[in-house]
Amino acid sequence: MCGEGAAQTVAGAAAGWPQDSAQDSAQGLDRQIAAVLTQPAVSRAHWGVKVTALDGTPIYSLNEAQFFQPASNTKLFTTATAMALLGAQMTFDTQVVGTVDAASGTVTGDLSLVGGGEGNLSGRELPYATPGTRAKGDAAVAPADPLRYLAEMADQVAAKGVRLVTGDVVGYDTLFPWEPFPSDWSIDDMVWGYGAPVSALTINDNQLKVTVAPAAVAGRPAMVQVWPATPYYTLDVKVNTEAAKAGSRVRFERAPGSKVLHISGGIAVDSPPDVEEVAIQDPAEYAAMALKGMLEARGIAVKGVARAMHWEDFGERRGFLEQTREPVDTRRLDGTAGLGCSVVNWPQARRQGDSVLATHRSAPLVEDVMVTNKVSQNLHAELMLHQLGLRLTCFGTAAQGARVVRSFLTAKAGIDKDDFVFYDGSGLSGHDLVTPRATARLLSFATTQPWFADWKASLPVGGEDSGLAARFAKTPLKDHVFAKTGTLGEARALSGYLDCASGKTVIFSVMVTSHMPGGTDDRDAMDKIVAAIQAAE
Repeated sequence: MCGEGAAQTVAGAAAGWPQDSAQDSAQGLDRQIAAVLTQPAVSRAHWGVKVTALDGTPIYSLNEAQFFQPASNTKLFTTATAMALLGAQMTFDTQVVGTVDAASGTVTGDLSLVGGGEGNLSGRELPYATPGTRAKGDAAVAPADPLRYLAEMADQVAAKGVRLVTGDVVGYDTLFPWEPFPSDWSIDDMVWGYGAPVSALTINDNQLKVTVAPAAVAGRPAMVQVWPATPYYTLDVKVNTEAAKAGSRVRFERAPGSKVLHISGGIAVDSPPDVEEVAIQDPAEYAAMALKGMLEARGIAVKGVARAMHWEDFGERRGFLEQTREPVDTRRLDGTAGLGCSVVNWPQARRQGDSVLATHRSAPLVEDVMVTNKVSQNLHAELMLHQLGLRLTCFGTAAQGARVVRSFLTAKAGIDKDDFVFYDGSGLSGHDLVTPRATARLLSFATTQPWFADWKASLPVGGEDSGLAARFAKTPLKDHVFAKTGTLGEARALSGYLDCASGKTVIFSVMVTSHMPGGTDDRDAMDKIVAAIQAAE
C-alpha cells in the first residue's frame, strides 16, 4: 500500500492537497473532478463517479444512482458470484464416451465428446502469469498446442484399445441449451474471437488465429495461415501484396451461419503480418472434427462423420427479464438446500452400455476467474453465467444464470434491485445497465468475503498488466490501482481499489457513456479522476 512510507503522504501534500481535514479533502476532490469534467473534450459526455471507504462509507458521488453501460465491469459481478456460489476449487470435466467391445476394440455406434462447460480447453498456460513474471527472449516458452487436451483424450481412447468407431464422432454441447449469442450482442462482433459463440464444448476459446502476410514481391497474392490447422472454414482470399508504404487494409467478413470466411483488401510488401482472432461458427462441430482427425492419426478408423449435437428447444417461453426477476431460494445461495436435480444434462449423449473412455479435468475455477478478469475474456464470463444457472437452478441458460446473479447481488451483497440489469455475464450486451453505487457496493461487500484475496488478485494492476499495463505507469499510482476496465462503443468504465496518499485504500467506480467516439479524451479524464482521488485521500 502507498502508506508504507512517508514519501506518499509528502507527495500528496506537495501536490497541494489538504492533509488535516476530511471535509477540506472532500471539497478539494470535488473541485478537482469538476475541473476535469468541465473540459470541452469531455464535458458533453455523461459521467458517474462513486468513491467510498472499504466499509462503504461515502467519500464522493456524482450521478451515483444513474444508469451507465458497464461494459466489461459486468465481469466483476459475474466472477464475484461465481467465486461465492460455485467455489474457488470447482472443476469441470470434458469426457469421451462410447460403447466399446474390449475384445475387438470396436466402438459400436457414435463416439461422443461431451463438453463440461470448461473455458480452458486450449493452449493457455495456467495459472495465469502476469507480464512481469513471464519468461522473455531466449528463455520464453513456445506457445502450447491449442488442441493439446483433445490430443491427450485421443491418446486415452487409443490406450483403451479402440481400433474402430462404427458411427460418428459427435461433439455434445448439451450441458447448456444452445443459445450461442446473448441478447443484443452486435452482429459485427460475431466474426471476431471476442464475440465467439457460447458453447458447453469450448475449444481454444472458440476461435482461430488467422495470419495474413505479404508476399515477398508486390503484385502477388498475400499468404494466409490458419491456426490450429484443422480444416473448418472455406477461405475466400482476395488480398493483394501492394507496394511498400501502402499500409494494411485487410478485411474479414463472414455471414451469420456461414462457414465461408472472406478475406479481402491489400497489404504492403513491407507491412508486418495482420494477425486476427476469428470466431468458430460451431465450436462443438469443430471439436468433433479435430478429435476425429486425431483418432484417425492414431490408427483408429471412423466410419461416420464429425458432427455436433445441440439442445435447441428447451421449452422456456418466458421472457428474459421475467425469468431473472424470480428470486432464487436464499437457502440455495447459502448452500443449505439441495437442488433435487442432476447437474448434468446430456440429452442423448449416453446410451445404455456407454463407458467413459477419456477425461480431461479443468483447472480450478479460481484460475479461470484470474484469466477472465485479467484479459477480459468474454466467453469465459458467459460460461460462468451458464454454470451458475445450471448449478443453482438446474438449468444452464443465460437467463437462469442472470437470475442467480441478481438474487445473489440483492439478497447477499445488499445491492438495490433497481440499480442494475444484466443480460449477459461479460458486458458485451448493449442492454446491460448498472449504477456506480451498485458497483462500489459490490466492491465493498467483496472485502468481507473469504474469497476476496483471490478475487482482488484477478484484477488488472496499474502499470503492470492487461488493460492497465499502459495506464497509471508512474508513481504514485503504479502498482496501487487494482481495477477492472470496460469499453463498449461510446461507453467506458473503471472500477476497483486504490491505495491512496494517506495510506488507506478506497473503492472507486468511474463510468462514462455517450463520449465522443474515436479518441481517448474520456479515458484520459478518467485517469485524472483516479489520480485526484489518490492524492486527496
